[in-house]
Amino acid sequence: MRTLFALDPGITFLNHGSFGACPHEVLAELRRWQLEMERNPVEFLGRRSAQLLRGARGALAGFVGARADDLVFVANATTGVNIVARSLALQPGDEVLATDLEYGACDATWEVVCRERGAAYRRVAVPLPFDRRRFAGWLLEQASPRTRLVFVSHVASTTALVLPLAEIVREAHARGLLVLVDGAHAPGQIELDLDSLGADYTTGNCHKWLCAPKGNAFLHARAEHQEGLHAGVISWGYVAGSGGHTGFDAYTGRTTLERRLQWQGTRDPCGALAVPAAIDFHRRHLGSVTRERCHRMAVALMDTLARRFGIEPIGGERDFAQMAPIPVPAVGDGAALRERLFSRHRIEVPVTQHGERRFVRVSVQAYNTDDDLGRLHDALVAECGGG
Repeated sequence: MRTLFALDPGITFLNHGSFGACPHEVLAELRRWQLEMERNPVEFLGRRSAQLLRGARGALAGFVGARADDLVFVANATTGVNIVARSLALQPGDEVLATDLEYGACDATWEVVCRERGAAYRRVAVPLPFDRRRFAGWLLEQASPRTRLVFVSHVASTTALVLPLAEIVREAHARGLLVLVDGAHAPGQIELDLDSLGADYTTGNCHKWLCAPKGNAFLHARAEHQEGLHAGVISWGYVAGSGGHTGFDAYTGRTTLERRLQWQGTRDPCGALAVPAAIDFHRRHLGSVTRERCHRMAVALMDTLARRFGIEPIGGERDFAQMAPIPVPAVGDGAALRERLFSRHRIEVPVTQHGERRFVRVSVQAYNTDDDLGRLHDALVAECGGG
């Protein structure tokens, strides 16, 4: 499997979760589209791209269990969160409810938007070890009469915990609350059926576990919310009849999401057009059997090193997918530990922090081997002690 990717053979790559890794055949598809575009950029961008992107969205929609008209390509999951946050009609005194497990860039988004609107962004501390059975009820008990939306990750970035989304959505909707899911790590790592899940908004990256080119993600919105979404850049789709004015149908599109969010100036669509190739690669090589093997490898290493260091894991086996947070002693500087793992051992892996707890967040993809995880085991014992 390693030979199918462009990864440097001189490093042990255990950080697929940060930016993914793109297979050779998907990179070849990206370059094919780029060359096709450069043959006649005006024709490609102005007259063909809208139809081509509809085809790519159709393939992605089938993969994530949604209608193509209910999703649109964006640069990354944080962009999707920003679109929803800035579109939401928050009033002074309103509240957005989240947890302390959320991604820092998205925390910053909500803090800025809520401050501008006179609203509050409230992050509640999640008790650890994680209790999946009680989590949804516990979280929604934190809602107040001022709460308007629940913001929650599908897979938490720092801790790698997989949250029980179906239960959260059900509990939130029973209280009349909207739900925005930050699914940055979900597509390709977790089986998705967005229509069945029923969250009001979901954003997810294609360039992580789906292995698409970098800078490709999606925003999904239920049909009743799409008229309320607005792009950060106002362009041709907001001008009535602009397709006829410019001569380019790609500038407008057929749906609200296309008109407002698809055309954001001269943005290269080729990475999005290569998403179907990534889906095809995923179906051939990264299916449920492979994902389960990777999950078992990650959790086994977490449990082994947790015992070695005498630190309890923050969750059980089924609280994680292909990423696992290896608890390590919170001594010294985490950034320095990450640098030593790379400079001394040639291991690419993040060191994360949640409160007083420190983790080495290992990601296991199909190209990883038992030897890869063995090298991380030995490096952490050498760097962190553990008898």
